[in-house]
Amino acid sequence: MNFVKRAGLSLIARTGKSALLLGIFLVVCTLLLGGFMLQGAVARQEAGAQRKIGVDVTVRGDKLTADAAAKLGASPLVERYNLVLGGTSRAPGLKLLQPDAPRPPESRSQDDGPGLTGLCESEMLLDFATGHTKLVDGRPITARDADHKVVLIDKQLAEKNGLKVGDKIKLTSPDGKGQASYDVVGIFQAPREGGGGLWRKPAELPANQIYAPLAALAPLSMGDKLGEAVFKLSSPEKARVLHAEAKRQLGGDGFRFDVNDKAFREQVQPLRKVGAFAGVFVWLIAGAGTVILGLIVTLTIRERRDELGMLLSLGEKKWKLIGQHTVEVAAVAVPAVAVAALAGAAFGPDAGAKVLTAPDTAAQPGPPTAQLPPPEMRMQSGDLGKVAGLGLGISLVSTVIPGIGILRLHPRSILTDSE
Repeated sequence: MNFVKRAGLSLIARTGKSALLLGIFLVVCTLLLGGFMLQGAVARQEAGAQRKIGVDVTVRGDKLTADAAAKLGASPLVERYNLVLGGTSRAPGLKLLQPDAPRPPESRSQDDGPGLTGLCESEMLLDFATGHTKLVDGRPITARDADHKVVLIDKQLAEKNGLKVGDKIKLTSPDGKGQASYDVVGIFQAPREGGGGLWRKPAELPANQIYAPLAALAPLSMGDKLGEAVFKLSSPEKARVLHAEAKRQLGGDGFRFDVNDKAFREQVQPLRKVGAFAGVFVWLIAGAGTVILGLIVTLTIRERRDELGMLLSLGEKKWKLIGQHTVEVAAVAVPAVAVAALAGAAFGPDAGAKVLTAPDTAAQPGPPTAQLPPPEMRMQSGDLGKVAGLGLGISLVSTVIPGIGILRLHPRSILTDSE
């Protein structure tokens, strides 16, 4: 009789053992599928963190001009960039906040003016990005404002001058020759700093800072020497490549290249730990399933010694006996994989929401772009293929290794053995 047919008849005759094997395989395949789905969810979550958070690279140096920084920002490695130009302007008719400490005799009041910062995107500034400075009215400055004369001003400065979103303010160059009018599009609240008993120029006070698009400062003759340029990248690995490009464009010396990947590491490291745990979990389940099924097959072989001896005495080949046990176990593995797939599709999303909870960014200072998308645990054809492959591999290993003992059997010793 064909050994495959014998395997089918044996499964039908031993329904109890078949049900036990099916139950074990179902648990193993479900856990394996859950592990692969968890790995996939972690990979998608990490990719989302790279896109949303990324790393900030800050470049400073004497050779850093707007044109040089723009060329570096045109690199395909860079997702967004912000050029920052700092200086002091004059604002006729604008009442500035004054330091608490008395003015020193050598200071001249006619030199007082607000601090003026030209930029591309206000939300990429460190204080805005970390939430230390918050927009309380209006909107931020974006790359679309490059050709518009708009500004952000502090809440205290706005209150002192009776300004609101939509009003205009006039700024002039330090020498008074250039001037332009700017629309207030946003009002922010900067952290309040104590003076420490020392006098500071009004332009150095956070409440007297004014932000405007870099191109809009051309009438004020601010120059093109940047204070810094900030580049947003998707991963720390790309920062090393950008560093090499900065060396080629700006020269080997004369500039600083600082990488701030703290937010990226804080979000990604826990995800990588979960992914590593999922990988270890998969192999532990595969190993444990192999051992358990191997023990069951070993016990089954011992219980069926008389059957094996009879078949050997009738001339059946030993490899066919091993093949019969392998087919029996594999035949149970196939429906177990199918049921595990149904369970994964039904319960995977709910389980993923509990296992992979997105970091609580609501309590952490940061921009909305730093919040990760909710984790998604879904079954893919590749995961199911891995489970099927591992399931068949487990059935093969768990039967072949115990089946080595069949190769050492002799019909006469089996049939005459009183045990």
